Amino acid sequence: MENGAVKPVIVAIDGPSGTGKSSTSKAVAAQLGLSYLDTGAQYRAITWWMVTNGIDLTDPTAIAAVAGKPEIVSGTDPAHPTITVDGVDVSAPIRTQDVTSKVSAVSAVPEVRARITELQRTLASSAEAGIVVEGRDIGTTVLPDADLKVFLTASAEARAARRSGELKGADVNATREALIQRDAADSTRKTSPLAKAGDAVEVDTTELTLAQVIECVVTLVEEKRAGQ
Repeated sequence: MENGAVKPVIVAIDGPSGTGKSSTSKAVAAQLGLSYLDTGAQYRAITWWMVTNGIDLTDPTAIAAVAGKPEIVSGTDPAHPTITVDGVDVSAPIRTQDVTSKVSAVSAVPEVRARITELQRTLASSAEAGIVVEGRDIGTTVLPDADLKVFLTASAEARAARRSGELKGADVNATREALIQRDAADSTRKTSPLAKAGDAVEVDTTELTLAQVIECVVTLVEEKRAGQ
């Protein structure tokens, strides 16, 4: 490339809940001057919209029928990621237990995945410096040509401890059960299940501090860039 311009680097970070995905992805993006996209927030946003509008979430046909209605806009600044639905800031309400318990059912519907995947690809292709995209099917389905794919894992115990720490005083055992159930739902759904891409680098975060995970991923991105 002329003038030593660096081509945009697209980084896919997948893995189940509680592996440190969001914290890692945001920090890596901030450190390397990349955009950042939390795809889980987009699925939470469309779920929030459906709950708010009284859609019957036990009926995939009802969900599919309205999948195109809400306007979901994701801000990709890692220092201040935002998400709005029809112009309303939903960053707080999408994190409620009510939405969390329903997001797997909504995100299993193919029409919902097609709609959100399209949004994700548009954001990734328009990121000038590149982007870190975190989710569950980024390396396999959304951005199969990503420059770097990372799959974060951790033991169920470590993940539950982190998640209940985030949920302030939540019961670790109950959290662990909920995580295992959600993993099962996300790994066995027909459309774009949670899965590790064949060319992904697996990083087990069980024994690592967040700083160590960030450092590991930053190094992987820098190596990838150096080899471009």
